[in-house]
Amino acid sequence: MIKPAFLEPDESPTRVGYVFGTPIVVKGITWLPLLELATWGLLSWVAGHKKPDWSAGKKVSAGALTTLIMFGSEWCHNLAHTAVAYRIGKPVDAIRIAWGTPLLIYYDINDQQVTPRQHILRATGGPVINALMVPVMLLARTITRDGTLANYCADFALGTNSFIGAMALLPIPGIDGGPILKWSLVRGGRSAEEAEEAVKKVNLVTGSGLGLAAGVAFSRRRKWIGAFLAAFAALSLAIGLGILKENK
Repeated sequence: MIKPAFLEPDESPTRVGYVFGTPIVVKGITWLPLLELATWGLLSWVAGHKKPDWSAGKKVSAGALTTLIMFGSEWCHNLAHTAVAYRIGKPVDAIRIAWGTPLLIYYDINDQQVTPRQHILRATGGPVINALMVPVMLLARTITRDGTLANYCADFALGTNSFIGAMALLPIPGIDGGPILKWSLVRGGRSAEEAEEAVKKVNLVTGSGLGLAAGVAFSRRRKWIGAFLAAFAALSLAIGLGILKENK
């Protein structure tokens, strides 16, 4: 099974702007922020579950703000990738907005005009911006009063950026850790094909570890964390077993 492409070079999506030399594009109605609206409702419910003494308006406000934090962190992550790619002269081919979220498009993942070092640099931009946000949010959580909306949002932002940064570094092709591992191996002397086979083997181990971590999370009634870990475990194992492959 080949991982589906989010955008093909011969397609003609609608351009809505540019950022760091990269076109921002949409296709049909898939740009509508339906995911954000659904997340707003979910996170409002989460706020109510965690803070039952808050008013309905405050719970809805918390849901709106944490939704902005979640998707804002994801946008910053991807824009950091785009900025680094532009800075090194190997820009992202396109950013497609899908249901309000950014998808970075590289038409050729093995582009011979991009050196291994440049591939690695492009992949590190996102995790770096999330890592930089962690101490800022730690400070924000410290200086805000417990039980306030500001403290709740600071705590959420800390968890969000920590999670995005950590998950992005998993050695899964299609997210940041996979290309970092692959091109580090190529830089060390392996061919791209040999590096991809090594990445597959690493994903078998990673997927197994994530599966165990998901089981522990579920046993401790951390359902959301368990679900995320289980999803990444399935993805990693699918890569490791050769069921899912990247487009060439």
